[in-house]
Amino acid sequence: MFITFEGIDFCGKSTQVKLLKEYLERKGKTVKIIREPGGTEISEKIREILLDKKHLNLTIETEILLFSASRAQLVREVIQPYLEKDYYVLSDRFHDSTTAYQGFGREIPLAFVKQINNLAIGNAVPDLTFFIDIPTDEAERRKNKNSLVELDRIEISKNDFYERVRKGYFYLAEKEKRIIVVNGLHDISTINNEIITEVEKFEKF
Repeated sequence: MFITFEGIDFCGKSTQVKLLKEYLERKGKTVKIIREPGGTEISEKIREILLDKKHLNLTIETEILLFSASRAQLVREVIQPYLEKDYYVLSDRFHDSTTAYQGFGREIPLAFVKQINNLAIGNAVPDLTFFIDIPTDEAERRKNKNSLVELDRIEISKNDFYERVRKGYFYLAEKEKRIIVVNGLHDISTINNEIITEVEKFEKF
């Protein structure tokens, strides 16, 4: 089963990925966690370029192609092989991020984004996607609270960018039945329980 987690930065998705992994392993399942961009030697090198604040002159066209190149490598080198071995693959971001961030956030035409996404992922469409939603002002609060953490090139973006990204996620949630919107303002345990309920419903444990 392939499960992805989405949302604007600081929404708490990485925490929920780890908690779901722990739950599935208690159920006796084998689990592989991946992150985007990254997850392979090539993809990690691309990640360094994408997130480095030295590259503020990176064009939006280069950005979307690099994200997608990293994803294409990850799909074929990791995701597909692990799914074929009946692992539960949990991904911290996937192609919906490109639609939300580059399509809506960077305002690249969605027709182009869709074509690029389709090429990158092939048949690797998630079974379930959890969109953990928080308002942009809450994301800003959390970002400022973690002042000791160095922000990457994407995380330094302004609120108007994140508003467009959030709008993109809601657009996707309306179009795709696999996307489940989760209130990210709830406490960690409540969010985890909601995610587990949806996974159990899908898998009929």
